[in-house]
Amino acid sequence: MTARLAAPRPQAPPEPPRSSVRVVYVITRSDCIGGGHVHIRDLALALRAQGDEAIVLAGQEGAFTDHLSQLGIPHYTVPHLVRPIRPWQDAAALIELRALLRRLQPDLVSTHSAKAGWLCPMAARSLGIPTIQTTHGWSFTTGVSRTAALLYRWAERVGVMFADRVINVCEYDRQLALRHHVAPAEKLITVHNGMPDISPRLRADPERSPVRLVMVARFEEQKDHATLFHALARLRGYAWELDLIGDGPLRSQASALAQQLGIFERVCFLGARNDVAEQFARQQVFLLITNWEGFPRSILEAMRAGLPVVASNVGGVSESVLDGTTGFVVPRRDVQTLQARLALLLRDPKLRSQFGKAGRRRYEDRFTLTRMLQKTLAIYASLIARPVGAHSLSVPAASHL
Repeated sequence: MTARLAAPRPQAPPEPPRSSVRVVYVITRSDCIGGGHVHIRDLALALRAQGDEAIVLAGQEGAFTDHLSQLGIPHYTVPHLVRPIRPWQDAAALIELRALLRRLQPDLVSTHSAKAGWLCPMAARSLGIPTIQTTHGWSFTTGVSRTAALLYRWAERVGVMFADRVINVCEYDRQLALRHHVAPAEKLITVHNGMPDISPRLRADPERSPVRLVMVARFEEQKDHATLFHALARLRGYAWELDLIGDGPLRSQASALAQQLGIFERVCFLGARNDVAEQFARQQVFLLITNWEGFPRSILEAMRAGLPVVASNVGGVSESVLDGTTGFVVPRRDVQTLQARLALLLRDPKLRSQFGKAGRRRYEDRFTLTRMLQKTLAIYASLIARPVGAHSLSVPAASHL
């Protein structure tokens, strides 16, 4: 009996190569909107504006995924992707991430938080997809407790092992990673954050009086509202009001401290806002008093508006704020120095204006979205060997949260 060969099954034709590049962005939390979320949003809008594709994966649903829906940016939730370390849940998240990446077939994966940065590169590596981890401030940065920093350093080393490149949003973070041997030098790149510009009508007038001070910060351990309140309590003889934008678990504690120090009537707790640019147009001085940071986007927003900046000297703050030129950089938790620097600005409208104009020029020279995009897209192209943004680089208008 002659054997018969089975007729070959018809094969689906291969998917034709896309003319556009598809990038998947991954971030762990969706319940709040921080610098990493805004960073992803701006990159996704820019890619879409020039004909490429951007898709976002995030743990759970929340304010961020709602915002993406409003903007028409496609996104998927990863139910088991959570911030705390939970081995069984993390294993489930790894499986979910791999399944989504296999289905979406991106040219590149870009992660933007610690947990996503640990899990997603492993999933992508198994599928042959290049990955970039963007760190918006290392979890073991100065100001974090020693015990926590030791644990975080070990975890970060494991996390970046599978990433092809690690983008640091400031040089401080790159040097920190080198000093603690988190990744080899050839894997670490610095690309400073950049912000889309605003309408001239949203520029501030720092010379106006009485002086309105503003700080954008969640009420949590990282931010140092207490040092600011103690400094302002010593400046009650000046005409000032303080607007606090943000929410968080320590808000009631901050409110109680303001009452205790006798400044509560001059402090406005505005909560989370989606009109920060409009708020900045009314202000005269921007503040960021904090315990640790990466490279704060809120400072760039303030410089963009032409506001003088007073900020704690942590993380990459001094890479944006030039002490004595665009504002003041003060030592962490130093009430006396903060009081003295604020007094200079409260009594000198010309100095406020001078610093604000210098800050605006510095934003235009170094921290525009166009500048950040050019550097970021060049890194994308180097990993996928295809041009990203083959059309002319198009930067979308600022989109406020």
